[in-house]
Amino acid sequence: MRKIAIIDDERQVLQGMKRVIPWGELNAEWAGEALNGQDGLEMIRETQPDIVITDIYMPMMGGLDMIEHLRKDGFGGKIIILSGYSDFEHARQALRYNVSDYVSKPISVPTLKSVLYKVIQELVEEEEKANIQVELKHKLMMYEPFIEKEWVRSAAVGTLNRYYQDGAHLPEAYQYWADCSHVAMGIDLVRDGRANELSVSDWNLFRFAISNIVCEVARKVFPVIEYTELHSTRAVLIIHPERGRSCAQLEEALRELGIKLIDNVKSYLRLAICVGIGKVREDWTKLPESTEEAFRAIDRREQRMVPSYDLYNYKGQMRDDSEQVALFPVKFSFKLASAMKTAQEAEAQQIVAEYIEELGKQDGISKDYVQMLGSELWGIMTYCLYEAGIFLDDLFTNDQIAKELLTLYQPEQLAEWLSAKISLICNSRQMKGSSKHRQVVDFMTQYIHEHYAEDLTLADLSDKVYISRNHLSIIFKNITGETFNNYLTRVRMEKARELLLERNLLVYEVAEQVGYKNVPYFSTLFKKVTGMNPTELIK
Repeated sequence: MRKIAIIDDERQVLQGMKRVIPWGELNAEWAGEALNGQDGLEMIRETQPDIVITDIYMPMMGGLDMIEHLRKDGFGGKIIILSGYSDFEHARQALRYNVSDYVSKPISVPTLKSVLYKVIQELVEEEEKANIQVELKHKLMMYEPFIEKEWVRSAAVGTLNRYYQDGAHLPEAYQYWADCSHVAMGIDLVRDGRANELSVSDWNLFRFAISNIVCEVARKVFPVIEYTELHSTRAVLIIHPERGRSCAQLEEALRELGIKLIDNVKSYLRLAICVGIGKVREDWTKLPESTEEAFRAIDRREQRMVPSYDLYNYKGQMRDDSEQVALFPVKFSFKLASAMKTAQEAEAQQIVAEYIEELGKQDGISKDYVQMLGSELWGIMTYCLYEAGIFLDDLFTNDQIAKELLTLYQPEQLAEWLSAKISLICNSRQMKGSSKHRQVVDFMTQYIHEHYAEDLTLADLSDKVYISRNHLSIIFKNITGETFNNYLTRVRMEKARELLLERNLLVYEVAEQVGYKNVPYFSTLFKKVTGMNPTELIK
């Protein structure tokens, strides 16, 4: 209900206005009255009305002086001047104080109603705009951590907009990047039998577990790091070594870290990873070069740092010789995977066409390399779609793809083959209309991994993504293959298993850290998910 205050030095005006204002029609109520600007100012400060109707010429304090004081106080209500004087200078001053209307006395009842209806409509529109601003601010605050993570990923692979490629536009959380060194450590999950058997939900869970292990181990060696997942089996650990370390000391620290990462992932998850180390860069805008070097070291399998460990150190030059052809750019594969996951057919086609065009300019490209490249590109597309819950078995068989690859001899043939496959995939029934759902589920799984220790419910996430709870439940189940609650429980149990294996906490402390205050209930769930009691794990 709107509150209306009236200030006028004539009592009959006050009484008449109170009598003729259609309070019920306007859904309004009387807030107070005053016979001069001084009393009116105090009354308005106390009652905070939505609308003030005031005269100009009054004893003690005039209407315009009162309005000036109100605006200095920050009063944001609507003000209507009702005056017996039509003075241009007064009207000009009124405009400066953001007065909604300037009406001459005497005023008819229809005119008064019209003015009040107009002012109330202005209030409604302003409130709607304010609500939208609050909602947008809430959304931005909610998504800010994820936007920052996307910025880190783009900085690592080289897809940042040029606007952000200088120190002046670093996000606040990463301002320190301008004052330190940077080196990329590439992490590639080996596609062995165990990895290939993982379901989509297991795949997300293991990636989460790998990120936990990598960050925990890395921070014990280098206090300042960032970890960002790429599509498919790859991730990047960004390290900021202290300046002043000798090259030999830094290389030794990186070598030890690589060994620990490989050992811990194998010990805790029974998964194999390859680790590559790029060169140190003083300028953060050169970080993508270090990322490319890290994965190039893995792809070449050269400069193995430790016997029997898939740990490689890049020693070559980024643009050294004809082997540049064999480089499979991280930026290219990341952009292609992103386009495919969101069913952006035109963008995916353009990315591939530009890459093949550059490839065609190189000399000495053999058919074996063309077929190898085709196989790798197909792997990127199938793995990134697999992450999104899209399976291509209904469209293509492995034998079919293998036979078609053997018919490719030239980059142009590869381009044509890929173009046809991209069109079929993006226009398939599985892809159409589901890209937004996959983005929602990506957000949900990441949010779960960030907030698993909180009292998290599907209703909470429903409010964040603006989708009804029931519909969101169906979307999540269709894409991940399991319910929201099951997935949340498995994330919590995976983290609990890691904490228990560290043997630094008691069972009840671990239960609290992963979101359970009821220890028996936690133990029951833990045994159901892992097959053993928490106490058995720490013996």
